[in-house]
Amino acid sequence: MFKKILIANRGEIACRIISTCKKLSIPTVAVYSDADKKSLHVTLADESVNIGPAASSESYLSIDKIISACKETGADAVHPGYGFLSENYTFMSRLEKDDITFIGPSAEPIRIMGDKIESKIFAKEAGVNTVPGHQDIIKNIDQAILIANEVGFPVMIKASAGGGGKGMRIAFNEGDIPDAFTSSINEAKSSFGDDRVFIEKFIVKPRHIEIQILADSHGNVIHLGERECSIQRRNQKIIEESPSPFVDSDLRNAMGDQAVQLSKKVGYSSAGTVEFIVDQERNFYFLEMNTRLQVEHPVTELVTGFDLVEEMIKVAAGEKLNVTQGDVSFKGWAIESRIYAEDPERNFMPSTGRLITYKPPLNIDNIRNDTGVYEGGEISMFYDPMISKLCSYGKTRIEACNLMQEALNNFEISGIQNNLNLLSSIIKNKKFIDGDINTGFINEEYPEGFCSKVLDPKDGLIFSLAAVFAYIKEKNNSLVSENKNHPLLNEKSLVASINKNIFEFKSYNTLKNIIIEHDGVTISLESNWKPEDNLIKIKVDEKLLTLKIQKSIKGYEIQGFGLTGVVKIRTKIAHNLSVHMIEKVVVKNTKIIKCPMPGLIVSIDVKQGQTVEDGDKLCTVEAMKMENIIRSEESGVIKEVFCKEGDSLAADEVMIEFE
Repeated sequence: MFKKILIANRGEIACRIISTCKKLSIPTVAVYSDADKKSLHVTLADESVNIGPAASSESYLSIDKIISACKETGADAVHPGYGFLSENYTFMSRLEKDDITFIGPSAEPIRIMGDKIESKIFAKEAGVNTVPGHQDIIKNIDQAILIANEVGFPVMIKASAGGGGKGMRIAFNEGDIPDAFTSSINEAKSSFGDDRVFIEKFIVKPRHIEIQILADSHGNVIHLGERECSIQRRNQKIIEESPSPFVDSDLRNAMGDQAVQLSKKVGYSSAGTVEFIVDQERNFYFLEMNTRLQVEHPVTELVTGFDLVEEMIKVAAGEKLNVTQGDVSFKGWAIESRIYAEDPERNFMPSTGRLITYKPPLNIDNIRNDTGVYEGGEISMFYDPMISKLCSYGKTRIEACNLMQEALNNFEISGIQNNLNLLSSIIKNKKFIDGDINTGFINEEYPEGFCSKVLDPKDGLIFSLAAVFAYIKEKNNSLVSENKNHPLLNEKSLVASINKNIFEFKSYNTLKNIIIEHDGVTISLESNWKPEDNLIKIKVDEKLLTLKIQKSIKGYEIQGFGLTGVVKIRTKIAHNLSVHMIEKVVVKNTKIIKCPMPGLIVSIDVKQGQTVEDGDKLCTVEAMKMENIIRSEESGVIKEVFCKEGDSLAADEVMIEFE
């Protein structure tokens, strides 16, 4: 076994690898950039080495610096995690020359499968189903248009060295090609240092289903079943599960057999994943092979009992697999939700800053949370915006779904924008619950973009009941503190308003609970909530709910089940008077375009004096390895452009002004 393992990565995956190394009593070395000096993985490792500036190209992607750190600390093995150098065959070859073990496959499988064009040719020759397309490198926009017409729209422009949803764009017609081609090559170059792209047919309403494989260097290969990864935004997975609600035993065996067949043909050893696109008729096509540990590996671990990091380490040390395909069994259902620092209500704009509150729901049974952050830590603009991976495990899919919803409702994050509401909304969506999903799910279910506003009166009533309970509890506490002998607030007429929903209540206190009358119906409310609590676990009649709650000058800010709303509680008299008050109207300044997040200006697409229409592209901002196209929200003439290509801007810094 290895004397010491260096982890050539950061964030949650570095912490995950350290956890298994501790279990195996193997000392660990963390590497970190200047931006990651106070990161969690640095704290957890036995040793740490600074490898340079924040930019990945000067730190985590620097082969020389990683190898130098190995020599400095005496590490005899490197685990690359995912991303960065995890699928770089040059890195693996360099380690081999320095007699340092790479915890992953050998160089040749990485080289073949790391090139999306060569891998498809190889897979086809190995007898694996492949997607129709043009496998040669696309050199310019004109050629892209020509090839796209030959293949037939819609098409996917993909980075040859891509992965993780980066360097991928869909084009539905010729007009989409210029922006799609440019963004794809730019993103590919910044993420992988390789701007080669190719084009293949985009399968309509596909599912993204992958097979986890495990192989040793003695010729043994098994698969550990499938993961359903169809819930995606910007071609990047956000919810995964195992098993898939779409896959039966016949399809699982067929996909598993082809994955094993491909792995054997390429001479693979270690943990790896063969990804497939599956159409509505259950035809499946090879997408790519990831020659590394996948982000979503925890769901496979939960249903199979394997520790995939441990298996990778043992295989790299030359050990044989101690199980055969017949030994693999699947038990229960696991779901993973990726929690990101981004704003789903602003087209998934990345969010950076300090995690003022970070409290995962670790008190809930059968919940796993893989993370690389901590309360008070910083979310940097330089790296992937992942906060954590929240997993639920149940005997059945519906049990896992219900547990995930409870965990999301109990997860407290503040200081930065996040996607907790979106994840909760998806988990409770009827189509998701029914397993009726595809990679276009988010665009189909949220065609106008995601909105967490409370509009349904049923949701408004639940939020209002929680707010009324909090209001009465606070009033009671106030009265008791002022006069110890003062009776509790008894019968009172209250009005709750949330957006356009207005509810009239009569409230009554008892020693055990609060009784509410609404529209002739009696409702019982019970909770141990105290005014200092940020979570309220409240029983509404016999239904127990968990919601996040904060009091502000606007009212009670409540969040849960994918929704956020402010509930104002007034007495009946105060409400009647409020309708006569003039409401202040906030006018949005659409003449000024500000940078929506800290980022790098990749391109400026307008100039002073230019006339633009609503929806026209103004510029492109890169943040957290993703390109974000900024478009005009109205027609007008450009008065002034305040930035240029290559500028680094802060959030809300003015970029463009209209006349």
